[in-house]
Order: sequence, then C-alpha cells, then structure tokens
Amino acid sequence: MLVGECFVCDSSVLMTPPDLFTPDFAERPHWWDLAAPEPGEQNDLPAATDVTIVGSGYTALVAALHLARAGRSVLVLEAEDAGHGASRRNAGYLGRTLKRSFTWLEEHHGAEFATRVYRELDAARQWVYALVAELGIQCHIAQPGRFIGATSEAHYKDLAQELEVTRRRLGFPYEMIAPMDLRRELASDAYMGGAVIPDLGSIHPALYHQGLLNAARAAGVRVFTQTAVTALAHDGKEVRVTTPRGPVAAREAIVATNGYTPRHVSWLARRVIPFEGFMAATEELPPELMGKLIPNGRTVIDSNVNINFIRPAPDQRKILFGGLTGSRPSDLRDMGRRLHAMVTRLLPDLASVRLSRVWRGQCAGTFDFMPHIGRHDGLWYALGYNFAGVPMGSYLGLKLAQQILGKAEGASVFGATPFPTLPFYRGNPWFVPLAMRWFDWKDSRGQRTEDREQMTGKKVGL
Repeated sequence: MLVGECFVCDSSVLMTPPDLFTPDFAERPHWWDLAAPEPGEQNDLPAATDVTIVGSGYTALVAALHLARAGRSVLVLEAEDAGHGASRRNAGYLGRTLKRSFTWLEEHHGAEFATRVYRELDAARQWVYALVAELGIQCHIAQPGRFIGATSEAHYKDLAQELEVTRRRLGFPYEMIAPMDLRRELASDAYMGGAVIPDLGSIHPALYHQGLLNAARAAGVRVFTQTAVTALAHDGKEVRVTTPRGPVAAREAIVATNGYTPRHVSWLARRVIPFEGFMAATEELPPELMGKLIPNGRTVIDSNVNINFIRPAPDQRKILFGGLTGSRPSDLRDMGRRLHAMVTRLLPDLASVRLSRVWRGQCAGTFDFMPHIGRHDGLWYALGYNFAGVPMGSYLGLKLAQQILGKAEGASVFGATPFPTLPFYRGNPWFVPLAMRWFDWKDSRGQRTEDREQMTGKKVGL
C-alpha cells in the first residue's frame, strides 16, 4: 500500500476514499474555530521599555504577565498575529515528556541531576493547572491520562522497565496494559499492549493561549502584531530592538520564538532545530463511535522515535491526530491523505471518516534533546521544548520572569547545562527528513530502545 493513497476499509479490502474531505474542509487548525489568532496594537511603538519580548507564545505571555505584575513595562512584538504560531497549533498535551529518559540521564549525569529534571518536568505540568485555575481560563483543561502504545515486544519491555524506575524513584504512577487488554484503551490491534499514565492531561491550546493573552493585556502588557524584529543588539547597558516600525530601547530583552527563531539571532538559531509537525481533525462523529475508539478519553502516543498521536477533541465530537514529522508533503491535502492512511492503520473504524481540518506547525528540538533557559550576550531566552511546549513553554516563561526580577526561585535545572550546537550548523535543519526516515526504518524493524539510543539518546517518553 502506498501511504496516503489508499486506506483500509476492512481487514481485506483496499479502497481509495471517494471524498476524503468534508465540504467545509479548511487548511487551518481545528483550534482556531474557537480561538483564531488576533491582531494587536497598531499604534506607534514606544521609544523605550523595561522589557521587550520577541514572540507571543506561551513563554512570552507568561513571562510578560509576571513581569507586568511586578511593575515592569513590557512590550511583546509578534511578526504575525498573536497566536499564529505553535501555541495555537499544537496537540494540547499536558505531560512530563522528555526525549531523554530518567534512566539515560541517571547513567550519563547522575541520579541527582535526573531527579531534578523529572521533578521540574512534573512541577511544570502541575503549575499549568494552577495557573489556569488562578486566571479562570476556560480551556477544557482535564486529566484523562495518557495511553502509550508499544509498537513491538521490545518496546513494551523497555516501557515497563522505565516506568517502574520512575515509580520507584519518583512516585510517578502507571499501569501496564497487556496486548489482550488493548481494546480497553483503544479500538485497535496495532500495538503490542502499552501503558497508561493516569495523571497526564490535555488542554485546548488556543483557548489557553487566548486566556494568557487576555491576562497579560489586563496586567498592562502592550502587544504589537505584524511587527517583525529584524535585529537585536546589546551595548552593555540596554538592548536596541530594530523593527520596520522603528527602534525600541529595552533594559532587558527576551527571545521566546522556539521553532520560529530568526537567523539573525545567530547564537540561538545555531542551537535550535526547527521542524514541522502535522495534525488533522475528523468530521463530527457519533457518540457511540467516539466511545468505542478511545473508551476512556485518554490522549494517545506510541513508543516510536517519530511518534504518532491521537486524542479526542475537548468536546468529544472529533478525533484529532498527527504524526509523520519531518515529511515534505506537496500540500496539506496530500498530508491529509498520508495522515488518514496512518490513523486508519491504527484505528480501522476511521476508514470511511472524512477530514475537516489539516494543518502544520513549527516545533523546535535541540541537539541534546533538552529545553534550555538562560542569558547570552544580554539576551534572555527559553526555547527548544522538544514536543513539550505547553507545560515547559509556560513554566520556563515564569522562570524567565523570576530570573529577570532577581528572584532565587527562578533557578531551573534546564539552565544548568551548556546549550550545545554542532560545527557548521547555522539554523538550516536540512537533515531532519533524513533523520526521521532513519528512525522510522529502525522502529519498523522493532529495534530495541537501547540500540536506537546510540543515535538519539531517547527512550520512551513519559
């Protein structure tokens, strides 16, 4: 079967969908139906400000909110409309996911460091729930748990071992699901069992971002959109921020651009690896089918390096799914066909279901698979979230604000290690499609995790 051209209608018949896309199909995020990006101020830029923040995602808005509450004048500059980037495009997963496993970190950096990392990951997850409650944001935040599907027997064994380590060392709960019990969690026979992590959650990412934007503005933050920053220069006293609408002098400046980090911020651009992720949404489905597909309403990922992921929409009317990271589709309808073929191999009941939305978003990885926070050449930064942008992007925005305010609680383990790059890398991630296809091939062979780690340092994310 050619991926993206056919789908499985039943166990024996291959067909081409007569009409894969709904009449109201749109190449835009499902989330924008309730919270589309919006314009900011169009007045003249202020000549000076205490803090200027480049970008308008979670990191930017959380930092801006807490700095403004502390009495700082804060200016947010966004090249597009507010919420145009990954903050209103992602899958809305709330977890303690990291591409480096606890075991790997313990082996390479010691038990104390590994514990600090995973404690802070969990603190970030819990803090988002607290922030949403404090601000009263209506964003469908929930804790349905996550199911991790094992794509091979070796992956199942590795998953069980890693989860048991984190349970014993950190108290993180889990339940292994045997292959014979898979349909308790998913209407699929595609996995060799898996695991349930009961305390992981989900959110409507665009409504969450809208709530942060509203709170920041209410605190006095000025948000200017369609205002690209073309240069940043620190003279030892202040940062000169250059835009097509004029310059701004800032006492402090934050780069919070993650996968959209511009090349002119060369030190950071050399340390983040931008790549595209893809998602789709089905048409509305009957309640009985929704209940069959994911009986417990959990978010779903698999154990591969290049993960596939599935979740119910917050209103329980659609299935949202994504994967095929690093692909180069001819257009988004082509990607929709590929994603549809992928999801029907996992959930055959979706074979005749049409797609209402397909979209893409820009993510960012790092060469050590870790987020990073810090300051370089007078510029503050937090970025490189490696698929954990909702909790880590939010939490490190708080940490940035605390550090700028000189508060001891702003310390983070993600600022304790060097931010690496590779020789000759200048921000062009030409190697991403090749790397992803290599990982796909390894996973298709059921390669054991420790073999994959020779290249990736990655075990199964939690």
